[in-house]
Amino acid sequence: MTRYFFLFTILLAASGFTAAAEPVAHRVLAADRGRGHLAILGIDGTVEWEMENKHDVHDLQMLPNGNILTHTSSTNVVEIDPKTKEIVWKYEAKPKEGYKGRIEIHAFQRLDDGNTMVAESGNTRIVEVDKAGKIVKVIPLTVKRPNAHRDTRMVRKLASGNYLVCHEGEGAVVEYDGDGKIVWTYKLDLGDRKRSDGHGPEGHGVEVFGAIRLQSGNTLIAGGNNNRVLEVDPKGKIVWQVDQKDLPGITLAWVTTLQVLPNGNIVIGNCHAGPENPQLIEVTKEKKVVWTMKNHKTFGNDTAAALVLDAKSK
Repeated sequence: MTRYFFLFTILLAASGFTAAAEPVAHRVLAADRGRGHLAILGIDGTVEWEMENKHDVHDLQMLPNGNILTHTSSTNVVEIDPKTKEIVWKYEAKPKEGYKGRIEIHAFQRLDDGNTMVAESGNTRIVEVDKAGKIVKVIPLTVKRPNAHRDTRMVRKLASGNYLVCHEGEGAVVEYDGDGKIVWTYKLDLGDRKRSDGHGPEGHGVEVFGAIRLQSGNTLIAGGNNNRVLEVDPKGKIVWQVDQKDLPGITLAWVTTLQVLPNGNIVIGNCHAGPENPQLIEVTKEKKVVWTMKNHKTFGNDTAAALVLDAKSK
């Protein structure tokens, strides 16, 4: 049977026909405040695993040991063993000396040396903490209009040792060196549209959410309520973008998740976009949509953090 199928495939190819490609499907880890949980969806869309978490989750990381790094409150970063649903590591952010205001954590990252990077809004700093939860490094951030809710969104430590920081309240992506010195800045603009209020597709501003540094040296930016994805070069020139209405049948709202897959495709998080729109979208650099996650039964309109699990990011 296998031999005949193989011969049939050769004949089809010789005649100019090809067999239909398998539809793209992904396993996904995501969090949704409205549904109040973390969950893993299988490629068939069914829930493989879930755990209650009512916090407004803005970051997720699947660790090499299979555990999940996330946050359960505005000040607590935790590592969860999905098998037992137990917290096996925890860091609690506290006000730095001289500061008595609120702290919010929106970003964190387990580093190659085993330490964990945490961005502390309110404290206006990045810290690296060891396995015992002890702060071993502090990187001060420059924030012109301090606001514990808006100082930072996504933050990532780069291979160079620098830090790529999204300052939501200032509409800027800023790269800091290891001492907290600013070495690169990109300011978002409104893209020839007027500012408007709202978290849904009607809202428009420069409240940036995410950014990742590409192997090319360019920076890929999830614009938040800028309703678009931008790729900018080191000089700040836009070299590629997906605007709010560029994808057929899809409207972008608050753009959050960014993940570059090994094949070069980009997974885009589309939060607050309403039930008529998918929460995750995989696109090619030619802006062809090859996969979406539109699952408003398991995840609602507040899916700000999500991660494709079956393909390692670049």
